[in-house]
Amino acid sequence: MGKQKIIPHIWFDKEAKEAVQFYTAIFPDSSIISSSVLHDTPSGDTESITFTLSGFTMMALSAGPYFQINPSISFFVNFDPSRDDKAKEHLDTLWNALSEGAEILMPLQEYPFSKHYGWIKDRYGVTWQLILSDPKGEERPFIIPSLLFTGNVCGKAEEAIEFYLSVFGHSKKGSIVHYPAGMQMDKEGTVMFSDFMLERQWFSAMDSGYPHEFGFNEAVSLLVECNDQEEIDYYWDRLSADPEAEQCGWLKDKYGVSWQISPEIMDTMMEEGTQEQIDRLTQAFLTMKKLDVEQLKAVYGEQI
Repeated sequence: MGKQKIIPHIWFDKEAKEAVQFYTAIFPDSSIISSSVLHDTPSGDTESITFTLSGFTMMALSAGPYFQINPSISFFVNFDPSRDDKAKEHLDTLWNALSEGAEILMPLQEYPFSKHYGWIKDRYGVTWQLILSDPKGEERPFIIPSLLFTGNVCGKAEEAIEFYLSVFGHSKKGSIVHYPAGMQMDKEGTVMFSDFMLERQWFSAMDSGYPHEFGFNEAVSLLVECNDQEEIDYYWDRLSADPEAEQCGWLKDKYGVSWQISPEIMDTMMEEGTQEQIDRLTQAFLTMKKLDVEQLKAVYGEQI
């Protein structure tokens, strides 16, 4: 796939380090890539951690109790018997590990769409959909972020997919299944399941007509790693739909999904900089809406 361009980012109150240690212990071939402390933010001192779960990069932040993690963005974990002859056993092992202190959203059992599937909200509030899959045609990756369109954006999943496909390169549609007539609470013709590729990464989207008390928020955002200012400007101009939400490189699109538009060089600065450089960088980006690469390089203070 090459370097991952879109990185799911989870905002915790203060449990980021504990949660990441838990996830990297229970997912195979997983590790913490880097961590840094940001001083004197509006949330006080915050810890940012980049980690990989089975080759899939994610980020976590401990930055106070401002946003509640909810199932509007969850993570499919695909256990494919055609690639793993112990797929069901491995699914059960991960489910059991996630189950301690968890809330079961859909019990692990057979459903019309899978012989073995369950949806679980773990002890930290992050939701996972574990599925025994046997994809016909193109293989799907082990972990896929999944967007659930509820409330005032229910019925917008298909429109949103078309929009995202128009914004991101190396993109294409995958499968799509619509709700038939007679499905309680769900409107005929809305999206029961779909997947699609952005920047060579798979995502999933679905609508839900049930009266959920949650929707997209900043607790789980999607961070886009940009090569330069031109790319930052491109994504910012096309995705941002709520001027009130523009802050520190964060924005919200017209469906309420939170994105972070960030220069790739920021990772290098955070990983390699002294604490003093990181502190200067932090104070600089806290004053920005859209991030300014040259200004960030200037306050960092070294050729990079």
